[in-house]
Amino acid sequence: MSEEKRERLTGIEAVAALAMRLSRPHLADYGATRSRHDFTQRQLLSCLIVRAYLKTTYRGLLEFLKISPDLRRELGLEDKLPHYSTLQKFSTRSQVVEIVQMIIARIGEQAIKQSVHPAAAMDSTGLATTTASAYFQSRQGKKMRGWAKVSVIVLCGSLLPLALVVDRGPSNDRVQVPELLRQAQITGHVERLYADAGYDAEWIHAQCREQWGVESVIKPNGQRADGRRNGRWRAGMSPEHLKERQLGRRWGVETFFSGLKRTMGAALNARTPAQQLVEAALKVLTYTLRR
Repeated sequence: MSEEKRERLTGIEAVAALAMRLSRPHLADYGATRSRHDFTQRQLLSCLIVRAYLKTTYRGLLEFLKISPDLRRELGLEDKLPHYSTLQKFSTRSQVVEIVQMIIARIGEQAIKQSVHPAAAMDSTGLATTTASAYFQSRQGKKMRGWAKVSVIVLCGSLLPLALVVDRGPSNDRVQVPELLRQAQITGHVERLYADAGYDAEWIHAQCREQWGVESVIKPNGQRADGRRNGRWRAGMSPEHLKERQLGRRWGVETFFSGLKRTMGAALNARTPAQQLVEAALKVLTYTLRR
């Protein structure tokens, strides 16, 4: 298929084509020299992304592929399909989340280059580890004891992610910040980083401004009895300063999470904690590709 025709692809075929192309620099063709070499790692990862797009099971994905010749062609699977257990085993590999992060960073890098005066917003959300509703659990006398926590830095305007961290919740939002900022600093440079009061800490201001060279605009969380705030940078986060610096742009990351949950679902199907984090990361990447 020509490059011009690939550019005209839409929907699930376009997502599959993007997944195959963007994963190429980050994956060797085969994970082991003595493997049967039936399927490349790019094909397997792309299948996982298509599965997330369809919000289906491994078996459901294979049934869909059987009746979708165009999609199989994009994945290079015209002659043979992997067994569902092959896909499941591939998803358990520890590097899958890291590969997802690298692909997201590559997308973010290109988005920054195309932006004028780029700014970003940072926040986190939770994905339920059960499909049972919170209301149903409360009626059963159960409490939600944990979830998959998704933390991102999103480019304002395009709403494309620059950095991603998946972790087990609940936890303080500041726990994931060092890794988020490390990834974002490698991805590229923005002019400002917006965040809500959950990220109010002098060390976050310092890391943004002194290491990344980015102006941090973070709503302060509390103050001293005399009305002052501790810290060199926190002291300047007055309501007037926040308004002047357009803190309202922080809502871009809320829009990203809203679209993620409406499009990809707010609950995870995986049962083990490790698999839940992989599924959460794949949801973010798949939502990014389909946008």
